[in-house]
Amino acid sequence: MKKDIHPDYHMIKVVMTDGTEYETRSTYGAEGDTLTLDIDPKTHPAWTGGGQHLIDRGGRLSRFKTKFDSFLGEKK
Repeated sequence: MKKDIHPDYHMIKVVMTDGTEYETRSTYGAEGDTLTLDIDPKTHPAWTGGGQHLIDRGGRLSRFKTKFDSFLGEKK
C-alpha cells in the first residue's frame, strides 16, 4: 500500500439535530472535532416517511398519470 495517500482517519463527535451525541471515526476535521448536523435521519422526510406528497409542477405529474394510468391501475 502506498504511504501518505490516505486521509487521516480519527475520532470525532457528531451532534444530531435533537442534541444527542455520538462518537465515530471520520476523515472530517481533526481528532476531537465536533460535527453539528443541520439535517439527520431523525428529522428529514426522506428517512421519516413524512411529507410524501407530490407537487404537480408544469403538468408533469398530470402527464405521467395520463400516460401510465392503465399501468398504475387507476380508474378515471
